[in-house]
Amino acid sequence: MSGGNASGLVAGISIDLKRLHETWMAIVYPRQVDADETVLGKWTPSSQRGWITYRLWGVAGVPVIGLLYPFVLLGYALRAQADRLDGVAARIGAIGVVGALTLLWGGLSIVAWDQFTRAGFIAVLAASLVAVVAGLLAHLFSRVGGRFTTVFVAYPLGVTALFLPSIVAALYSPTIADVVFARSEAVARWVNTHLLDVFDINERLRQKYDLRGVAHVGMWVGISVPIGWLVGFVVTLANFVRPSGPE
Repeated sequence: MSGGNASGLVAGISIDLKRLHETWMAIVYPRQVDADETVLGKWTPSSQRGWITYRLWGVAGVPVIGLLYPFVLLGYALRAQADRLDGVAARIGAIGVVGALTLLWGGLSIVAWDQFTRAGFIAVLAASLVAVVAGLLAHLFSRVGGRFTTVFVAYPLGVTALFLPSIVAALYSPTIADVVFARSEAVARWVNTHLLDVFDINERLRQKYDLRGVAHVGMWVGISVPIGWLVGFVVTLANFVRPSGPE
């Protein structure tokens, strides 16, 4: 990395952290975010006690920002991919989205018809139809406008459209299963260990459910919603800290 790029990266990080800290301060105090260059300037306390409280609140925000900033960086990376997909979808329109997904998952269905059992072909075909409909709905909801609709509806539908058929196909293809199910089990172990380790929820799940066959599909369908929400959250956070363009 050249000196210019390194200094630019440091400057960018500094701007990000400053904006996050100002936002934290604005939770309690007025006129904090981007107020340095305004006529009134940033609000500051007028008493010694007020300054102490002000500083303490600022220090309390440091660990919060430390936890949030990795999500901001993840949001930058995912935003770039989401912008590309959104740009393609905007250019080809709803019919183009349906056509592209139909071509993609229709090709998988043809492979399933040739290589899988009749039950496997029907399962992949059904998943492909669901994915095409989910992709169309994701496109339409993203065009409705509003961050809430995009994050809570369009992103989960988009995740379903992009991944569901391949997960179903993995049930009937050892080659695909070696990739998909190995990752499924790794994801399931991580979720059980880190997210469900409360009130013995993870232990009860391990006793009652075995991650085999259609359980993989159920797991991926179930987590497509929170994954979509997570993607939407980090992209929204990245747009707030460093907007890439008009919302």
